[in-house]
Amino acid sequence: MKTRLVRIGNSRGIRLPKPIIEEAGLTDEVEVRVREGAIIIAPSMAPRSGWAEAAKRLRERDEDRLLSPPTPTHFDEQEWQW
Repeated sequence: MKTRLVRIGNSRGIRLPKPIIEEAGLTDEVEVRVREGAIIIAPSMAPRSGWAEAAKRLRERDEDRLLSPPTPTHFDEQEWQW
């Protein structure tokens, strides 16, 4: 689809038809970035979205371990008592 850039104050923009907005799953807030000369407009994702599901999958595969052992601190070694 071809479209024209329109003036919006000191900026330029494009109008997206409603069917394209719906098909792409866009809402009021989007993320815009440039990749290899192309402008990418994507739905805005909440921070850490999908982390809970990923953690569940790791647990199901028994892959939810620490990458390195914990480093004890002064508090752990001398102040903490069980």
